[in-house]
Amino acid sequence: MCTRPLIFQSARAAAAGARRPLTATTAAAAALLFLAVTPAQAGQDCTGHKPTARTIERGMRLAAQTAQALDASGAQVVLLARAGQDLTRYGLRWSHLGWAWRLPDGRWRVAHKLNDCGSAEGHLWHQGLGEFFLDDLWRHEAVWAVPAPQVQQRLHALLQDDARTRALQHRPYSMVSYAWGTRYQQSNQWAVETLAAALQPQQIATRAQAQQWLRAQGYVPGTLTLGPLTRLGARLTRAHVAFDDHPPAQRHAGRIETVTVDSVLQWLQRSGLAGAPQMLRLQDADL
Repeated sequence: MCTRPLIFQSARAAAAGARRPLTATTAAAAALLFLAVTPAQAGQDCTGHKPTARTIERGMRLAAQTAQALDASGAQVVLLARAGQDLTRYGLRWSHLGWAWRLPDGRWRVAHKLNDCGSAEGHLWHQGLGEFFLDDLWRHEAVWAVPAPQVQQRLHALLQDDARTRALQHRPYSMVSYAWGTRYQQSNQWAVETLAAALQPQQIATRAQAQQWLRAQGYVPGTLTLGPLTRLGARLTRAHVAFDDHPPAQRHAGRIETVTVDSVLQWLQRSGLAGAPQMLRLQDADL
């Protein structure tokens, strides 16, 4: 995802919490604040297209409705995801996730990893729900899973500690990084490796150790089927796509194992670490 300034100071109230329903007036005002912002999508290079007022309004409405739903859940931490890209050809519904947690004042913040525009480097960001859903989304939908109470407690403690949150952040980025490799790290991969570190802080200090724990807990990555021409085209035209970390046999067979939102949601429920995914879609009137 292409990055932009962490917080737009003039729009902090509109984007950081998004806790109150947006009226037509407030939505339009929020849109005007963001008209100069370049859109960004996790795992894509920047196109330079500016968001329209309509795009921003819908993103802000989705953020507001999501905040209301998260408030009603009573959770302190959730895994939150969006549909920023059309991945249906790979059998996937969701593209990007982060950890959202409630601040003492009741607002929600999201910690997630984004790659710099058109580059193979990624960094961690803390954003409000408004910014998380601001991108030109493929579908204006949100999905979240509420972790078990003890999991929430440990994640909440980690997310409030910047050093611990960044401990397993790895700058070299590929949007299809090998789930069991450490050469690159994509956004969803950082999230699950950080979950492992939160739950086993005494045993996990490296990415390799986190991945060992994930294997032991039964996590199964998503498998993308990509032909040689698709892989070659992506590698030649996109700096943030690399396949050289995948085992040669799997790579030559076109089987790319990477951390997908769909696989994480399935695993969290299957393992009992979180409940069933909950989904929210903007009403037709809001679209």
